Amino acid sequence: MMRIGIEAQRLFRPHKHGMDRVALELIRNLQLIDQENEYFIFVKPDEDNDVITNSHNFNIVEIPGSPYPVWEQLKLPKFVQKYNCDILHCTSNTAPLKLRVPLITTLHDIIFKESSIIKQLTSSASWYQKIGNLYRRLIVEKVIKSSSRLITVSNFEKKNITNFFKVKDENLKAIHNGVTDRFTNNISDQQKAEIKKKYGLPEQFLLHIGNTDPRKNTQRVIEAFHLYANKNPDGSKLVLIGINQTKLHSILSELNLLNELENKIVLTGYVADEDLPVIFNMAQIFLFPSLREGFGIPIIEAMACGTPVITSKTSSMPEVAGDAALLVDPYKTEDIYNGITKITSDTHLKNELINKGLEHYKLFSWKNTAHDVLALYKQLYNEQKTRNHD
Repeated sequence: MMRIGIEAQRLFRPHKHGMDRVALELIRNLQLIDQENEYFIFVKPDEDNDVITNSHNFNIVEIPGSPYPVWEQLKLPKFVQKYNCDILHCTSNTAPLKLRVPLITTLHDIIFKESSIIKQLTSSASWYQKIGNLYRRLIVEKVIKSSSRLITVSNFEKKNITNFFKVKDENLKAIHNGVTDRFTNNISDQQKAEIKKKYGLPEQFLLHIGNTDPRKNTQRVIEAFHLYANKNPDGSKLVLIGINQTKLHSILSELNLLNELENKIVLTGYVADEDLPVIFNMAQIFLFPSLREGFGIPIIEAMACGTPVITSKTSSMPEVAGDAALLVDPYKTEDIYNGITKITSDTHLKNELINKGLEHYKLFSWKNTAHDVLALYKQLYNEQKTRNHD
């Protein structure tokens, strides 16, 4: 029996980001498929502490909060030793540098190391994001060298990491992310009515998920929507998730579009996980022309909800989207606009994308992700046993 530690520091925070959700779904599905091995899930105490619960072989261990580097570098190794773990899996790009057990690190992407886009990504990033990027740039190369195995989330990112850090192929495995069952096109009219009222959604809308990270390309999405709105003054509005009024006001002012677009854009604020599938179902198009992604989970979540997707022809996104999305150049506003126009004016294309998406998303399963990760745990554990025996 293995004793497996999983770092999931931010699992309990109320407003989860992509890496938090990946860790959560991995843990939930390991809990379903593995009744044999002992798990210790190391988290920082926070409000959303019922997203995962103890079971006979899964133990939630709360490590008191500290600044992230202190928590990870000083406190986490002590708890790994205290619970006598055979392996530690760190789920979010970084890991302790001094550890007495074999380490597996999930390196979602190496965007923070790519000089070609660092300037773009840091120009309007928050201080929190800038500090996080600095910490990763300082530590990741050392983490890679100290990790017995690395996991990344796409074949694109595997190639990228291999080329950048010269990692041996056998030490780096690409394991795709998945889609949870709540993302479905089986949504009732009553659910739609409730969510429409809750978030003040318009009758017809295009949907974009952004945040303060410039990588999400929200400014060009707004510019493309402006072109579309000029041609269709009585048409759809733009719904933005993850952008607050201050940020929107700043973008519109910079583009000199405040008067033209302020009444055509709807901000939802933070959307609860259980509400997002309903909003996907109601959207005419999901706009995800990101500048750079290690994977891009919202692409397949939208497909599972029967929503046509516009995404980028760069980085991992063609791998994830296959032929089930309309691919555009994310650096060209006109290209994004043309994509919107094609789907809204061509019913055949729209239905084709919907049908392809409803098949394509089935290739991505969190249960498969968990099986692949568990196989990696077993492989590393058996190697360590053999090494210790010798």
